[in-house]
Amino acid sequence: MVCDGGPLPNTRKPAIAGWFTGEGDGFRLLGTRCTACASVFFPREDVHCRNPHCAGGSLEEIALSRRGRIWSYTDSRYRPPSPYVSNPELPWEPYALIAVELEAERIVVLGQAAPGVTVADLTVGMEVEVVPGVLHEDEDTETAWTMWHWRPTGVAA
Repeated sequence: MVCDGGPLPNTRKPAIAGWFTGEGDGFRLLGTRCTACASVFFPREDVHCRNPHCAGGSLEEIALSRRGRIWSYTDSRYRPPSPYVSNPELPWEPYALIAVELEAERIVVLGQAAPGVTVADLTVGMEVEVVPGVLHEDEDTETAWTMWHWRPTGVAA
């Protein structure tokens, strides 16, 4: 179940370890940068530089820009097939997906819109910021699986 703004379970765990860190204004996506060619990667690359024109260098973890501009967006109006995990007994709740070109890195990162943000609220070129979000709450283990969301700047959480 997606967080509805009610009390969160006791334990919060990242849905994908090592891809983001922090809370509130300190929340950041984590990528890696090649020390030889300065190429930036998200999702992170920890083995080798993926730039085919680079001889390769070591990869360093970096915090990515908090803000960027909408490159494209769409909505998800249907329940995806397996292996997507959802409770088929609950009604499907559409959500917006946003592709964002990060401010400094100029790479495009895909993510869900923050709860309450719909495609009607979005335009290509609009400034958005990355914020922490909840992907799924597991009531049996009292765990909230966290992820990132994109929210138009100037909109309160």
